[in-house]
Amino acid sequence: MTIGRTAEEGADPAGGKPAPGGGPSGGGPAGGRQAGGEPVGGRWVGALSLANLGVWVGWFGPLQLLLARQAEQLAPDHKASTLALVTGVGAAVSMVANPVFGALSDRTTASVGRRIPWVVAGVAGGAAGLVVLARAPDLALVIAGWCLVQLALNAAFAALTAAVPDQVPPRQRGLVGGWLGVAQVCGILVGTALATVAGGITAGYLACAAFSVLAAVPYVVMRRDTRLSPAARPAFRWRAFLTGFWIDPRRHPDFGWAWLTRFLMNLSYSVSTMYLLYYLTDAVHYEDDADTGVLILTALNAVTLLATVVVGGVRSDRTGRRKAYVIGSGLVISVATLLLAVWQTWTGAVVASLVLGVGFGVYTSVDFALLTDVLPTAEDRGRDLGVINIANALPQVLAPVIAAPVVTHFGGYTTLYALAGALALAGSVLVRRIRGVT
Repeated sequence: MTIGRTAEEGADPAGGKPAPGGGPSGGGPAGGRQAGGEPVGGRWVGALSLANLGVWVGWFGPLQLLLARQAEQLAPDHKASTLALVTGVGAAVSMVANPVFGALSDRTTASVGRRIPWVVAGVAGGAAGLVVLARAPDLALVIAGWCLVQLALNAAFAALTAAVPDQVPPRQRGLVGGWLGVAQVCGILVGTALATVAGGITAGYLACAAFSVLAAVPYVVMRRDTRLSPAARPAFRWRAFLTGFWIDPRRHPDFGWAWLTRFLMNLSYSVSTMYLLYYLTDAVHYEDDADTGVLILTALNAVTLLATVVVGGVRSDRTGRRKAYVIGSGLVISVATLLLAVWQTWTGAVVASLVLGVGFGVYTSVDFALLTDVLPTAEDRGRDLGVINIANALPQVLAPVIAAPVVTHFGGYTTLYALAGALALAGSVLVRRIRGVT
């Protein structure tokens, strides 16, 4: 397969409303090719995946190790609550930033396209935030730096995510979702590795910043993007802009159920991973360096995730069935979290990491394809996917609020991981309520 010219915005292949700006007068190329109609090729998918990998490195280098080590350094007697404060405030910023930047990218009329300007600005701002974190001498500056990282990288992530329904036909979305899942897990692994081997907190942040910027270059240089002509952009009204973020689940029930199931699954994952470093030191009593232990578990998780993520997406494309794969993966994730609850040894953590990778590999690719199939409209893809991404960010706000008191007062890590399993089970069961997807 080869990559065609810049895609124009046209009819939504998933059944949404036609978007403004179709045809040559709307800023697309001559010939009237519709967005998401022509198969995309390997070069574009590779560049998109690499740019996504850079964003995940910018997030998970800090989340897996660096922020936890800074919290331990700044407040050794209150490390859990300090980490919860930093990550919770940052996640609140993320929750707002993603849909807002997605909506702004929907309205962008730059000559290079609607999404690319936000990718460039986002990775540059994210790198700047990581540099602030590298030099932060106190908690206030750590919070400020992490909020800047979340604000900027969410601008890039919203634009990169919206590029998929813009340009990828439904029959390829499981495949592309699989490769984006590869990018996610590799981003977590590379971020953790950079944070571990760079040689300290400052060097870890700087390494993640450099990687995030360089990873976006091939996608930006390729300049394959949808365009919107100024004449096709609707007039801006604050009330309409703000109320547009409420997508009535009574009018769009499939979208509402898809949002809720993703929220529950991500809350399970956030509860499971946010305290992994402390789980190894305080519950497992890992005898070697705990940073290395986190890296080993992340690598093992990556092995099984990579083995299933693309295969799961491709099989769901071929069969046309999405929900069965999401339900099955949720059950596997529940098993993994319950293993962490009852088998608190290094061997138990290794087995649970391998099982968790199998579940999240299938879930990551197929659920993304399912989400693109239930978007309400074509012209607001960036905004609507941003609303979906609140289901990724809100769990990061709630997870520390839930996890800190559970670990401290209500049964410790056994209760915490049992709760994570129950959340994943609920998410997998509720997928059945989505009616418009096979």
